[in-house]
Amino acid sequence: MLKILKNGIPVFIFFILAACSNSPSSEHDSHEMNNMGQTSEKTASTTNEVKVINENKFTISAKEGSLEVNEAKSLPVWTFNGSVPGSEIRVKEGEKLTINLKNELPEPVSIHWHGLPVPNKMDGIPGVTMNAVQPGDTFEYTFTADVPGTYWYHSHQDGASQVDKGLYGAFIVEQKDDNEKPDRDYTLVLDEWMSNSGMSEDMEGMDHSGMDMNGTNSSDEHSQSENGVGGHDMSMYDLYTVNGKSGESVKPLKVKKGEKVRIRLVNAGFISHNIHLHGHEFKVVASDGQPIENPASIKDQTIPIAPGERYDIEFIANNPGKWFLESHDSDEAAKGMRTFIEYEGNDTKDDQSNMTENLQTLDITKYGGSGKALFDLNQQYDIEYTMDLNTKVRDSESVFTINDRTWPDTEKINVQKGDLVKVKLKNNSKKDDHPMHLHGHFFQVLSKNEKTISGAPIMKDTLNLKPGEEYIVAFKANNPGNWMFHCHDLHHATAGMVTQINYKGFKPDFTPDPEADNKPE
Repeated sequence: MLKILKNGIPVFIFFILAACSNSPSSEHDSHEMNNMGQTSEKTASTTNEVKVINENKFTISAKEGSLEVNEAKSLPVWTFNGSVPGSEIRVKEGEKLTINLKNELPEPVSIHWHGLPVPNKMDGIPGVTMNAVQPGDTFEYTFTADVPGTYWYHSHQDGASQVDKGLYGAFIVEQKDDNEKPDRDYTLVLDEWMSNSGMSEDMEGMDHSGMDMNGTNSSDEHSQSENGVGGHDMSMYDLYTVNGKSGESVKPLKVKKGEKVRIRLVNAGFISHNIHLHGHEFKVVASDGQPIENPASIKDQTIPIAPGERYDIEFIANNPGKWFLESHDSDEAAKGMRTFIEYEGNDTKDDQSNMTENLQTLDITKYGGSGKALFDLNQQYDIEYTMDLNTKVRDSESVFTINDRTWPDTEKINVQKGDLVKVKLKNNSKKDDHPMHLHGHFFQVLSKNEKTISGAPIMKDTLNLKPGEEYIVAFKANNPGNWMFHCHDLHHATAGMVTQINYKGFKPDFTPDPEADNKPE
């Protein structure tokens, strides 16, 4: 339901910028980031080392490849610049970027800059902000990286299939003047794969649309696997990876005693993961790239990271040894989502995994100290909107609804520039998580389950709702355009859980091409 509450009073809001890491241009830092990729020479069809791009004008080529996730398994993949993840983009705050997407694949593609506030025409959504880039064609993206933080980029054309095939990479915007930069700065991109179908020549086995999305009973929701999502069997994902590698093939994170270490966690998959750092106290310094004020030191808590989310953690390397950083998910595949914190010159006994131990899970709504908030629950808003998220079975097919409707028939949220917008999100699905992602804006989380947030003010672009949970968030309409607001389990988006924030009077400067095969979900 939509309620207009115009008050005619101008409100000025200023966003706090994230404090991020040092530039990787030095030999020390470049070595550490490149160290997470492959290092051996590969054939032309095999994915390359993940490279770091520090330039402000460059090309990203979408092409086919083969990913060696461990010594026993290789998978056919689609890549950005020949690697999975694609090249890590790492630039300074304020840099104006020109990025050419060259499509060398047999299908149309696009790039969406997940979490990064860009002009609407650069958002990369086929049929909404642009036409999909056709095979053999090139599209130029131009924008300024204004807001420091940890972001990522991925295809938004037929996303459930193309992201699943490997079309994603990390995007880091470093603060221009960072006086508290870490000594080591690592990016870990988490994902899941289907090993039993990965070697098919045409890659159709990698496509989520091949999953059973049909209803098998007359109830409102499908049965689901232990770690899964109703309507499609998420247990098919039996191979978990960190930066495209699994298990012992994941390279360790090397540190020296006394160093400050930052680890940027990015979930590019479709399953939530609980990550545990062994042997050290640490702080969660940013969520979705935005800083957390007065973060407290914690130990032996898992960090829950949902699809599309990012968390930055920092710790002081003060406990020499070889320590696990591992998933505490309940399935066997979790053994592949791990690496080590490895001290240089270490000769002490190795750490032991405790992935089956039931540790406390971090609640980000109760974390951090008090700080200046942009919004509160009781102030007046221009727009108030409720999103009832649910799972349904209609005509023997699973659908995921917003206010009982599916995309493209969901009700749009119509705003004017300057409006203050409050959104209540309620997950009424019985079994499904819904990580909701808003394009082009950050929102502040105000309450969880009717209780005001008790920790630091939280600014995010992706928020996970577990079954039965209710959140209230608020944002300022300060970036004109037509912006998607959708579930980032992209199966759910494909099956209906998408709406749009539409600015009144805004007109896109492109004409949708019916021959472009635009698939924005």
